[in-house]
Order: sequence, then structure tokens, then C-alpha cells
Amino acid sequence: MTASATSTPRFAETREFLQQIRTRVGKVVVGQDVVVERVLIAMLTSGHLLLQGVPGLAKTLLVAAVSKTVDLAFARIQFTIDLLPSDIVGSDVLDQKTHEFRTHKGPIFTNLLLADEINRAAPKVQSALLEAMQERRVTIGNQTYPLPAPFLVIATQNPVEQAGTFELPEAQLDRFMLLHRLEYLTPAEEKEVLRRNAALGVRRDGKGAVARTEFDVLGDQAVGSSEKLVQAMEDVQQVHVSEAFLEHCVEIVNRTRKHPRLELGCSPRAGISLVKASRARALLHGRDYVLPEDLFALAEDVMLHRMRLTYEAVAEGHTTQGVLQEILSEFAQ
Repeated sequence: MTASATSTPRFAETREFLQQIRTRVGKVVVGQDVVVERVLIAMLTSGHLLLQGVPGLAKTLLVAAVSKTVDLAFARIQFTIDLLPSDIVGSDVLDQKTHEFRTHKGPIFTNLLLADEINRAAPKVQSALLEAMQERRVTIGNQTYPLPAPFLVIATQNPVEQAGTFELPEAQLDRFMLLHRLEYLTPAEEKEVLRRNAALGVRRDGKGAVARTEFDVLGDQAVGSSEKLVQAMEDVQQVHVSEAFLEHCVEIVNRTRKHPRLELGCSPRAGISLVKASRARALLHGRDYVLPEDLFALAEDVMLHRMRLTYEAVAEGHTTQGVLQEILSEFAQ
């Protein structure tokens, strides 16, 4: 079976909506087409996404652009060492007039939550996200509150700087459907960034002015309603997944558990994420069925952060990426 564009009117409408999102984001963010695709995959599958890259690669700008492109509630939390769990989920506050407690909901009650530099928060704060990311609800005091639908966490992380950071626990990493590692732009793309920035000018503010940034370019008008996003999410569920594809996912995941250089292989959640992400990628590429190319394209983002090398493998200079490529190469033969 060869890749071909989907022909049903419903899928064609969804395809056009998704392309409009990519076009609008492209007016603000140069390059990073793969990253935009991963963000859309996360949105279409209600999966959480961790973006890993050095400062200055437009991670925050990208998420902000997507939130304004789709009619979704958006909140941003800058994670710091002194952040408390109540700063995220909220707390019960004593009303001085009525002498009764009332619930103050935190910024987590949104559709799209940007957790900026998530590894700067202490483990106690990290644990506050576990219930929200898995069960789409939070507990404040003795009450449990459902989160808005859809709910999605897109977190950013600087892999280089270690001072004042905490390694994310395995349980939380496993709740991220995708971990995408950003790379530097090509020289041509970086030149375009400089050209656009030089043309931004200044923005008047009262009697003064301030230099405009890329965030000032973001328009407030969305290309589609949340209903269109829901429709696209429903269309993802209609993408066909063959029995052979399911067997491929199970086989690759199981090989990570048996590999001699891996102390920790992928959990069953990795296989679920592979199938979900592959269906969304197929839709983004104009297909109503998944192909092995979807699995191979997404394998690193889905599986690497769920794998851990043995001490011996680390000492010998091996990497999880090298082990995964070895598994995929053997499987493709």
C-alpha cells in the first residue's frame, strides 16, 4: 500500500484545518517543521509533550503561537526552585468575611499548559503534575476536580544547564507521550530569523516605546474553533491500524526489555503512544492508515526517554539512541 491523500470530505476538511495551523505558526516560527508536527500530534491525541533544547530555539514562542492559532485556553508556568504545588493546582483559601474556605483554582485549569523549564522545580512540585497528566484531574484539599477538556501539558527543558535543576522522575517521564529534542536551525533558516527580527520595529506604549519581539507578531484570531480540533481528534480515531502494525509495535517495545545493554526497557505505555502518535502522523500526512514509516519516524521521540542503559553500557560509551537504532535496524531486516 502506498501513501495517498485521504479523499473523504470530512478528512479533507480536517487536513485543511491542520495545514492552516502549520501555515499560521510558520509566519512566526522559522523552520522547526518537525517540532510543529510533534505539537500537533500531541494535541490530536491528548498526549503530553516534552521539548528539550538549549535556550533560544523558540520553544516557548512555538507553544504560544499554537495556542493562539487554535481557540484554546492557555496558561504558562515558569518553573523555579521555590515553586510550590499549590502554585500549580491551587489551594483552599480562608475567606475572612464568611470564615469559610473557598477553592482557588491554579493555572493548571486550562486546555494547554506550558510548563517552562520543568526540571527547575523540586520533586514535590513534579509530583503535583502526575495526577493531572495521567487522570486529567487534580485534588485540592478533600475535593477532586476534573480538568478542562482537552488538557495538554507541553513542557520545556534545558538539557545542558545542571545548576539548580532536578532530574525528572521515571514515573513522570513515562507520562510524556513524546520527548522531542530540538536542533539548531540551518544557516538559511537562521538568516531568515535575523531578517524578520530586524524588520519588527518598535511598539508605542503610552508616551514611550519598546522594541517589538516575535511575540508581538502573534495574532489573536484563531484559524479554527475548539470544535474543529475535537473533530480532528475524532478523525484520528478513524485512522486504520492493521494487526501487523500492532505486532510491530509490541515486538519493538519488547526488544528494549530484553536488550543486554538496557537496564530499563519501555513500558506498555510506550506501545500505546506509538500507535496513537502514528495515527495522528498519518492524518497529518494525508493518510487514513498508518505505515511502518510512521513507527520509525516517531520511535526516538516515543521510546528514548523511557529507556535506561546499564552501568556497564554507560562505561563503554554506548547511548540509548545507538541501542534503539540497533533494535530498529535489526527489526527492519
